[in-house]
Amino acid sequence: MMNWEALEQTCKSCQKCALADTRHNVVFGVGPRDAEVMCIGEGPGENEDLQGEPFVGRAGKLLDDMLELIDLDRTKNVYIANIVKCRPPQNRDPLNTEQDACIGYLRNQVALIRPKIIVCLGRVAAVRLIREDFKITREHGQWLTKAGVQMTALYHPAAILRDPSKRPDTFQDLKSLQAKIQEVCNHTY
Repeated sequence: MMNWEALEQTCKSCQKCALADTRHNVVFGVGPRDAEVMCIGEGPGENEDLQGEPFVGRAGKLLDDMLELIDLDRTKNVYIANIVKCRPPQNRDPLNTEQDACIGYLRNQVALIRPKIIVCLGRVAAVRLIREDFKITREHGQWLTKAGVQMTALYHPAAILRDPSKRPDTFQDLKSLQAKIQEVCNHTY
């Protein structure tokens, strides 16, 4: 396992897949490195690639608003990262080969942070981290324990922007997340 500085430098110079050829910035992650809650998306979009920070476009603004509803903030008590650290062209889903090339970096981040809760943001993250046949429309908001970590999945903020009818379910999922934080976390609130 690499320490934070070595891991970040290794990510920034990574050439393991073709995404490295088209990126502007490696989008490493953001938040306190002792966060008990970690949100993980699939990969950076255009704004994230340009700014080098995850979830900064319209979906990122919505994610910040969602987190604020339950007293979470990327600068104070939640760490946000993605499965792949470089933007897939046209914001397509990251290919399995791209995820495979990058997943070790995320695993290293998780090992360093040691979160009590992991929230998968969207189908791609849930399929990779929870279970290959995960169905976001049926299983969002459900909890499971994996390697001692509480895990759940929420609709990706971009999906909520495309389909506002997902908002009520997402609000319930956020309240469930808040209750789980109160149950298992020591210093988040």
